Amino acid sequence: MRHLKAGRRLSRTTEHRLAMLRNLVTSLLEHERVETTRAKAKEVRQWAEKIITLAKRGDLHARRQSLSVVRSKKVVAKLFGELRERFLERPGGFTRIIPLGIRLGDGAPLSIIELLGRPEKLPKSQKKKAASS
Repeated sequence: MRHLKAGRRLSRTTEHRLAMLRNLVTSLLEHERVETTRAKAKEVRQWAEKIITLAKRGDLHARRQSLSVVRSKKVVAKLFGELRERFLERPGGFTRIIPLGIRLGDGAPLSIIELLGRPEKLPKSQKKKAASS
């Protein structure tokens, strides 16, 4: 029985699972949107919420703690700059999981995990229309 055992194993060894989740969190913070399986998205959401809460604190210790998870200094700079300002007034719930359907190859349920308040990028045709009007 798995009483009091938090987290999903995701059919991986501990080292592989931690490396994969660190990579997913880094990609989520860098691109602000990632497509993955539903189980991975639910795990990444927990990690991302904790890292964004650290960024809201904003001190040196929080920066070092986030660098132990997010392995890119460029992403940590974005986190403590742009993303910190975006989420400073928000008490929690910084991410959203949107179900997509199932993957054709193995039937795994897919989802998109994204940060809230993400600036939408217009397609090139709409940019021209918006600029001309």
